[in-house]
Amino acid sequence: MSYLIAVSGKGGVGKTTLAGLLVTRLIARGCAPVLAVDADPNMCLDDVLGVEVSKTIGAVREEAREIASKGLAVGVSKQELLEYKIAESLVEAKDFDLIAMGRSEGAGCYCYANNVLKNAIGEMSDAYPYLVLDNEAGLENLSRRIVQKVDLMIMIADPSSRGLKTVTRLHEMTKEMNIEYSKLAVVVNRLRRDTMPDKIEEVKKTTGADFVIGLPDCDELADLAEKGNSITGVSSDNKIVAIIDNLLEQAGLPGNKPI
Repeated sequence: MSYLIAVSGKGGVGKTTLAGLLVTRLIARGCAPVLAVDADPNMCLDDVLGVEVSKTIGAVREEAREIASKGLAVGVSKQELLEYKIAESLVEAKDFDLIAMGRSEGAGCYCYANNVLKNAIGEMSDAYPYLVLDNEAGLENLSRRIVQKVDLMIMIADPSSRGLKTVTRLHEMTKEMNIEYSKLAVVVNRLRRDTMPDKIEEVKKTTGADFVIGLPDCDELADLAEKGNSITGVSSDNKIVAIIDNLLEQAGLPGNKPI
């Protein structure tokens, strides 16, 4: 059974960068292979990790449906064809693999594509000791039961009052949707001062978070993003790297000390 880390938050707060850093730091702990899941239709986790997605779940769903409708998959069931296409969409890299939800390319809702991704994760999870899920804004993917239970839920926000209120709302949604998680970490990103926002204690009390951490505004990560480079090139002595390593350690993840 995979150890699942899910990253959630409103758009633009650094969810995908954090998800990418979690993948790289898990690998540094000797926790490979890691399965990275980009469940955001506006996908960019592949860019952050320095790989390229050529096919998404949304795309292979449409491709498999078209092949089946034309009778081109003789002797192969639609489900078998779909499973084969999903395997084709998996991006394989050193120490991690990546699968992306993408956008639905045909008419209709995401319901079928959601089920496809859910089944794919279920089938693949036994092959990966650790899984990092980069959600779309909010908790939509979790509410659709793409995954059943989260080991470490991370809710990330900017230090603004509105950002912290978003975390409280996300926490309320987890209760309304009966989303299960073992541990909760609240991450305040892009701090411009050494101190946490005044309202963070209130957020901690309201959410019952096991961990509350702050990540400083980082010129190195900003430069990498500006140049279109992956975060795999971030220096090992970066303060954010050290903080994430400490979070994983506190969360009780096994493995060697990070390198």
